[in-house]
Amino acid sequence: MAPKSTDTVDDQIKDVIQDLFQIQVATHNYAGPQTQQELVHLITQLTGSLSTLSNHASTLPTHIPPEIVEYVDDGRNPDIYTREFVELVQKANQYLKGKGEAFAGFRDALAEEMVRAWPEMKTDVDSVLHDKGLGENKVPETTVQTNGTTS
Repeated sequence: MAPKSTDTVDDQIKDVIQDLFQIQVATHNYAGPQTQQELVHLITQLTGSLSTLSNHASTLPTHIPPEIVEYVDDGRNPDIYTREFVELVQKANQYLKGKGEAFAGFRDALAEEMVRAWPEMKTDVDSVLHDKGLGENKVPETTVQTNGTTS
C-alpha cells in the first residue's frame, strides 16, 4: 500500500470527528426504535471510518525516537523530555558560540601580533582576513617600535 499524505489522514480524522458528533446528536435526541436504527447505522459508519483511518495512518512515515517511547513507558511526561532536550541544545549552542568567539579573538590577536612582528605582511594578513569573509576585521594600524622610538 502506497503511503498516504497527511492531508488524506487529516480528512479521515475529520470524518471520524463528524461521525462522533452525529452519534452524539442522535443520542441526545433519542426518540425510540427509529433512533436506535440510526444509531446502529452511525456506529457502523464510525467503525468503517476508524478502520480506514487506521489503515491509512499506519502507512505514514513517522519516526518517534525510542528515548521518548521509553520516557512515556516509564510514566513520565514527554513535554518534560522536550524541555530538557531544548535546554541541552541551548547549552551546547552557548558552548559552541563561546568557542567561536574565542577562536575569533585568537584570530584577531594573532593577526595583530603578526603585523606587529612583520609589518611588511600587513597586506597579506588583511588579504587572508578578507578572503575568509572577515573584511571588516582588518588589522589596525600599529606603531612599529625601532630602537625604542615609535614611528
